[in-house]
Amino acid sequence: MSDAPAFTSRRGLSRRLFTGGAAAAAVGPLALTTSAAAKAPAAQRGAVRTATAGGTVRHLKLYAEKLPDGQMGYGLEKGKASIPGPLIELTEGDTLHIEFENTMDVTASLHVHGLDYDVASDGTELNRSAVEPGGTRTYTWRTHAPGKRADGTWRPGSAGYWHYHDHAVGTPHGTGGLRKGLYGPVVVRRAGDILPDKQFTIVFNDMTINNKAGHDAPEFRATVGDRVEIIMITHGEYYHTFHMHGHRWADNRTGLLEGPGDVSRVIDNKITGPADSFGFQVIAGENVGAGAWMYHCHVQSHSDMGMAGLFLVAKSDGTIPGYDPHPMSAHH
Repeated sequence: MSDAPAFTSRRGLSRRLFTGGAAAAAVGPLALTTSAAAKAPAAQRGAVRTATAGGTVRHLKLYAEKLPDGQMGYGLEKGKASIPGPLIELTEGDTLHIEFENTMDVTASLHVHGLDYDVASDGTELNRSAVEPGGTRTYTWRTHAPGKRADGTWRPGSAGYWHYHDHAVGTPHGTGGLRKGLYGPVVVRRAGDILPDKQFTIVFNDMTINNKAGHDAPEFRATVGDRVEIIMITHGEYYHTFHMHGHRWADNRTGLLEGPGDVSRVIDNKITGPADSFGFQVIAGENVGAGAWMYHCHVQSHSDMGMAGLFLVAKSDGTIPGYDPHPMSAHH
């Protein structure tokens, strides 16, 4: 459905990117070598792909693992866990059976937001749906389209930007698992929804981004004209705001305006709290061009402590105006 997530090795933000002036002017473009830079993006060509109707029954295997640095992650293969965990995508009407294996030495689980499931698939210790060390369990998630109830009221569908996480490590609420990285994104489409060219997941977890310490946030890469989907999730103890430089989106289910009469508010900054999730699509560099565009928490003390990263939008020749690849430590 999309290109592989094109985020770079995580680098700190250079102080030049904050100070401006002569230092910023001295920053030269860096050539990209990714395949995305060499091909014309679908959005630029005018081609729009859409989600087909749901109703499929799917199966996947998911592992919970301890990582070498002491953190934890979910993965589709043993030894390949990541933070965030893998993106899971469904269309309304789909059912997903997840064979979950806990390879760790502590009880863990899998709990999802926004989807339908029986209590046996809730993923909590309080109703005995967690998984002991070395154990396995099948969690079943279902989705549905919107429709009218028997009493005439309207039932919302499952489409939206959701997430899954542990609900057992550390406490019955999974506080330890969340802190260590046991979380991941879920996107449920509605038939006909526009599909992106690239997808990036950004998680504000306490004072980290994707569990990376301050000034070590992920950099995400695209080319001017790419249709980019951002999946934003928040965990931890703090409220944040998510702001993206140079790009705006509609504050609705998809982040896209449905036509000239759509009254959805257009924003570039959104308040987000623990367990919130939302998403949107933008056309990379639309009306602003290529560049090293910041994304960050706009609570000033949070961004000062390093809750900021870069959305790197390249020209067709692969260059990125204003991009300084050197880590922040190089400027101290």
